[in-house]
Amino acid sequence: MQVFNHSRKAFATAVTSAALIGAAAAAAVSLALDDDTAPSAAPQVTVTNAAPAASSDSPTVGEIYKRSSTAVVEITVSSAGPENPLGGGTRQSQGSGFVYDTDGHVITNQHVVDGATSVSVRFANGKTYSAKVVGSDRSTDLAVLDVDAPASALVPLDLADSSTVEVGDGVIAIGSPFGLEQTVTTGIVSALHRQIPAPNSFAIDDAIQTDAAINHGNSGGPLLDSDGEVIGVNSQIESESGGNDGVGFAVPSNTVGRIADALISDGSVEHAYLGVATEDVSGSSGASLAEVRTGTPAARAGLKGGDVVTKLDGESVDSADELRRLVDSKSPGDSIELILERNGTTRTLKVTLGTRPSA
Repeated sequence: MQVFNHSRKAFATAVTSAALIGAAAAAAVSLALDDDTAPSAAPQVTVTNAAPAASSDSPTVGEIYKRSSTAVVEITVSSAGPENPLGGGTRQSQGSGFVYDTDGHVITNQHVVDGATSVSVRFANGKTYSAKVVGSDRSTDLAVLDVDAPASALVPLDLADSSTVEVGDGVIAIGSPFGLEQTVTTGIVSALHRQIPAPNSFAIDDAIQTDAAINHGNSGGPLLDSDGEVIGVNSQIESESGGNDGVGFAVPSNTVGRIADALISDGSVEHAYLGVATEDVSGSSGASLAEVRTGTPAARAGLKGGDVVTKLDGESVDSADELRRLVDSKSPGDSIELILERNGTTRTLKVTLGTRPSA
């Protein structure tokens, strides 16, 4: 299957089940949620009927759309195109986003604005304003824009607590698939805690899987709950055809809020890095180190391939995923204590975590 970014160039995500700490899961997932052509179709709203019936106390899809759609924007990005005999050129790609605060910050995907030389943001009223990239994070596929729009246009969406989302909850996606701005589709939360590949081939944890239709151009748009609050940013689809097969993924809102605030504050985000590839232990708990990369914090601390990590700072490590989650909860420069088994002997090692490579 193919993996696309906003210019539809494939990037490699082939990873074995021995998941790298911070590395992408072994899933072929398409980032083809933005479109390489500038939108030319008239505004269109499409509502599907996949979501479960709402209770009498819940707002309807139409009510949520009316309340939320003014905050959803279409993003057009210009970037350097392939050289030609006449000298250079530019190309345009398109994605979605939403207003994050009244200061003009807009959330979208990193792969939507990757390589941008100029960015414009079109609001639901048809007005377009220029924007600049405040910061982006390839490890979570998130980016923040600063749009030069009047205060009257800046009506932000609220972020929900994604840890309270449950499988079966009704969801609503709004975005610009194929340039059809302000399109709304509905569905349910199909699964939780999925691991999806980031643009730098590390892993995005706790992704929300949904069957709400999302396609090229939906990248960066919001996935809303039945109260109209954002539970995730639509980022990827898994598809053999490259179109919607009812398997989409959104970066959870708790991750979105944490990364967005860091980007607004500092313009960048750093992630902790151990530098090992791991795999589960058959018939037992723990994370087996399938590989310790040369020159990494793990190698400097004396970790070796075949070690089985059972605890990190006193917390039990039941699986390879758990070790990766615990490492990701730390910051670069943090010192951690690992309890591990090596050739039948229990050992304790201290490791000073490094900074995850950007690519």
